[in-house]
Amino acid sequence: MSTSILSLSSPLSVCNKLNPLLFYTRRRTVSLSSRYPRSRFNRFATSIRLLTVAAASENNGVFTSPEIAKTFDFAAEERIYNWWESQGYFKPNFDRGSDPFVISMPPPNVTGSLHMGHAMFVTLEDIMVRYNRMKGRPTLWLPGTDHAGIATQLVVERMLASEGIKRVEMGRDEFTKKVWQWKEKYGGTITNQIKRLGASCDWSREHFTLDEQLSQAVVEAFIRLHEKGLIYQGSYMVNWSPTLQTAVSDLEVEYSEESGYLYHIRYRVAGGSRNDWLTVATTRPETLFGDVALAVNPQDDRYSKYIGQMAIVPLTFGRHVPIISDKHVDKEFGTGVLKISPGHDHNDYLLARKLGLPILNVMNKDGTLNEVAGMYSGLDRFEARKKLWTELEETGLAVKKEPHTLRVPRSQRGGEIIEPLVSKQWFVSMEPLAEKALQAVEKGELKIIPERFEKIYNHWLSNIKDWCISRQLWWGHRIPVWYIVGKDKEEDYIVARNADEALGKSHKKYGKEVEIYQDPDVLDTWFSSALWPFSTLGWPDLSAEDFKRFYPTTMLETGHDILFFWVARMVMMGIEFTGKVPFSYIYLHGLIRDSQGRKMSKTLGNVIDPLDTIKEFGTDALRFTVALGTAGQDLNLSTERLTSNKAFTNKLWNAGKFVLQNLPKENDISAWENILSYKFDTGDSVLNLPLPERWVISKLHLLIESVSASYDKFFFGEVGRETYDFFWADFADWYIEASKGRLYNSGNDGNSAAFMAQAVLLYTFENILKVLHPFMPFVTEELWQALPNRKHALIVTPWPETQLPRCTSSIKKFENLQTLVRAIRNTRAEYSVEPAKRISASVVASNEVIEYIAEEKEVLALLSRLDLQNLHFMNSSPGNADQSVHLVAGEGLEAYLPLADMVDISAEVQRLSKRLVKMQKEYDGMLAKLNSPKFVEKAPEEVVRAVQEKATEAEEKITLTKNRLEFLNSNVLVSK
Repeated sequence: MSTSILSLSSPLSVCNKLNPLLFYTRRRTVSLSSRYPRSRFNRFATSIRLLTVAAASENNGVFTSPEIAKTFDFAAEERIYNWWESQGYFKPNFDRGSDPFVISMPPPNVTGSLHMGHAMFVTLEDIMVRYNRMKGRPTLWLPGTDHAGIATQLVVERMLASEGIKRVEMGRDEFTKKVWQWKEKYGGTITNQIKRLGASCDWSREHFTLDEQLSQAVVEAFIRLHEKGLIYQGSYMVNWSPTLQTAVSDLEVEYSEESGYLYHIRYRVAGGSRNDWLTVATTRPETLFGDVALAVNPQDDRYSKYIGQMAIVPLTFGRHVPIISDKHVDKEFGTGVLKISPGHDHNDYLLARKLGLPILNVMNKDGTLNEVAGMYSGLDRFEARKKLWTELEETGLAVKKEPHTLRVPRSQRGGEIIEPLVSKQWFVSMEPLAEKALQAVEKGELKIIPERFEKIYNHWLSNIKDWCISRQLWWGHRIPVWYIVGKDKEEDYIVARNADEALGKSHKKYGKEVEIYQDPDVLDTWFSSALWPFSTLGWPDLSAEDFKRFYPTTMLETGHDILFFWVARMVMMGIEFTGKVPFSYIYLHGLIRDSQGRKMSKTLGNVIDPLDTIKEFGTDALRFTVALGTAGQDLNLSTERLTSNKAFTNKLWNAGKFVLQNLPKENDISAWENILSYKFDTGDSVLNLPLPERWVISKLHLLIESVSASYDKFFFGEVGRETYDFFWADFADWYIEASKGRLYNSGNDGNSAAFMAQAVLLYTFENILKVLHPFMPFVTEELWQALPNRKHALIVTPWPETQLPRCTSSIKKFENLQTLVRAIRNTRAEYSVEPAKRISASVVASNEVIEYIAEEKEVLALLSRLDLQNLHFMNSSPGNADQSVHLVAGEGLEAYLPLADMVDISAEVQRLSKRLVKMQKEYDGMLAKLNSPKFVEKAPEEVVRAVQEKATEAEEKITLTKNRLEFLNSNVLVSK
C-alpha cells in the first residue's frame, strides 16, 4: 500500500490534548489510589494532579452541556462574556510570548447605538485578537469612545430645545456641564452593545477622547505643530453649517442629487444699448450680491466683444463688475456666462485668488443675508432666493426658471445644506506631514489590505489640502490659544498648555497689567482621533509602560470609507510625533448592504438591527455571516444567510451532543487508558489508523495548516468557508456516520474500535472548536466547557500545531469510497428504495482498490444501507449483471445492485408507463406551441425561450424514462 506521509518536525504531546481527567465537567472526583494498584495509579499520576486544577467554570452556572440542552441558548452569551472578563482573559498576558499583537478600536461616537457597521468591525477585530491570543501572543485590543463634537452637541441641543431651553441662553460652562451629564447617563450604551458582540477588549484600558490624559496629548500635539510652523490662522473658504454655526470638514460634507431650478438672469452691459446684455444661469441667485465679475470663454463668439467691459449686477443699484475671459468656462453649460461669487463658491474662490479679484461675503453665520445684500439684509438665504426671483421678474431681468438636478452639499451630521463661506479658522499645513505618510507605504513600512486602496491613499495624500481644525462649538477640546485684550488677534496671541502658563507668558511679554481670554473655538474631533494609537498608550510620556510595550501597534482595522477621515491622519500624526508608523497593517472592510445590495437606510426601511438579529439568530451566527466577506468589498446581508449560519450553530451543538454521549464515564479508567493509547502527532500514529480515521485526521491536519495560513494573511472569509466545509461535509456528514459502526458494533475486536473512534471524534471535534473560536466564540466555549474537564478556557487554549502529519493517499482512497456510497444512495433514491431496507451489492474493482474498500465493508454497508452478508467484492462483473443496476463510481470502481432487491419490477413498469404517457402529452403540447407561427411571432421573446427550455428538458426526461422502461421490461422477461 503506497502512502505518503509528512513527518513531524516538532511532535506534540497527545496526552496534553486527550488526557481524560481534563475532559470531565461537573462530575464527581474519585479517589483512584484507594481503588487501583499503585503501578496503574502511577500511569495516571500527572492526570490526577490536574484534578486539583478544577475547571474555572465547574459548578458556577455559567455553562450548559449539550447533554442537557437541546440547542445552544443565546441567553448564555452574556454569562459567558462576563465570566471571560471576570477571569482577566481580555488583558494582555506575557507568560507565553513577548511579541504583542495590538489593535486600537476605532472609537465609536459616544452618541451612537449599535449598527451593522459596528458588527463588522467588532467581528473582524475580535477574530484577529482571539486568534493571536490563542497563538500565545500578548494581545491588547484597546477600546474607547469618541466625544463626537458636532453629533453630541446636536443631540444635547435638541434635548434642551424640547424643554424650551436654548444653548446660548445657558452659557458655555452650564451647557458643557449638561453635555457631561448626558454623557455619563447615555454614553455607555454603545460600549455595552459592543460587548454583546463578544468584543474581547481590555476594558480596564478603555478611553474617551476627552479624558484628562488624552486631552493633555491633544494640547501637546497642537503646541508642537504650532512651534514647527505647521499650524496657522487665516481667513479661507470653508464649509459652513449655519444651524450649528461651525466650519465642517470637506470629508463631512455629503453631496446628494436633488431636484431644484436653474435661474436665468439678465445682466446689462454698462454703457451698451438695450440689446447689450449677458444672461447668467445660476442655481443660487441670492449670491449675486457677492458677484465680483462675469466670466466667458475667450473662444465664445457670442460674448468675445464684451470682454474688458463692465456688467451691472441686478438689484444692486448699479454696482459694476468686470467681464473677463477664462478658458475654463464651459461654453455648453447654461448660457456660457459664469458669475464669479468668490465668497460663496469653492471654484470661484480659487479663481478669484488666482486673478486677484476681491472676495465679497453676503451672508451671516446663521444663513441670513448681511448688509451687503441691501434691502435683503436679514432674510434667510432660501427666503431671499424666492423674493429675489419675484423682483427680478417684476423688473424684467428674469429670463426663465427651469427644473434642474442639483448636487446639494449636506452636513453628514445635521443634514442641513452646507454654505461655502470665507471664515477665519485654524489650519494645519499638511504637505510636509503627507510626504512622510506616502513614504511609509512606498518603503513597505505600512501595508494596506486590500492593496488596491494604496492608489486611493497615495492620490489623496499627493493632492492634499490644508486641514481646517477649528470648530465653532462648545463641546470638544478648546484650542490652546489665548488672546490679549485690546491687541490684534492675528498678531498677538499666546499658545500655552493651560491658562496659568498663558498668563505667565503674556505677563512676560506684555506686562503684568494685561488681560487674556481663550479662543472660543474647539478642535475638529478628528484631531484628537488622529492621536488615538499613541495618546491612549500614554503619549507624550515616552516612559509610560504601555507606550513602551505596545507602541507601535500592529493593526488598524476600519471601514474603507474613513481612510481619509481618520486612517491617513493617524499615519501622519504618528510619524510626526513618535517617529514611527503607528501600525504595521491597515485592514479596510466594506459596507454591509441589504440582500439586494442597497445601502441600509431608514428611508428604504431596510435597516437590520444587530441586537434584534442577535436575539433571533445568536451572536455567533451574525459574526460568522459578516466575517465571510472579502476585505474592502461590500457584503450583502440577508435573512437566508443568517438562518443558514444559525443552522450551522445548531449542527455544531448536535455534533457536541453526539461526541459527549459516546465518551466513557469518568470512572472507567480502563476505557480512558485505551483511548489515550491513540496518538495523532506522529506519522506512524496516523498511518496505522483505519481508512476513515486516517482520512479525517489527515483532512483535519490539512485544515489546521491551511486556515492558520489564511488567518496570518487576514483571509478570514477563506477560514470560515474552509472550516464550515470540513465540519459539515467531512466530519458531521461522513465521519460521525462512519464512526457509529465502531461505536455500536465493535465485533470481535472487543472495544478497541470504539476506543479509537472515541479518540478520533474527540480530537477532531476539539480542534474544530479551536479553529472556529475566533469566529463563533460563545457556542465554541460552551461546547469546550462541556467536554470532560478542560485545563484552560477555550479563549486562552493554545492554537493547534500546524506541522502535523497527514496521509495524502488515504484522502484519495476515502474519496473513492465516498463516491461509491453516493452512487449507491442516488440509485436507491432514484428507485425509491425504503431507507431502512438493506440491499445486496457487488463491487467490482482492481485488487488494489478492493483491498482498501473491502477493509471498510462495514462502513460501506452502514453508509449505503447494504446487506453485509450479501456484499461481494470481485474483479469482474457478477453473473446477474444483466438483472442489476450498473453503477460507475469512478475510474476502475463499479457496483452492481440487483434490481429485484430494490423494486417490484412489474409495479414499477406500470408506474413509469403511466408517467411516460403524461410526459409525452405535455411535451406534444409544447411542440405544438413552438410550431405555431402565431405563438412564436407574437409572444414575448422570453416566453418563447422559456417554452423551448421546458421542451428540451421534457425531451431528456422522456428519453431517460424510456431507457429505464426498456431496462425493466428486459428484466421482467428474464425473470419469466
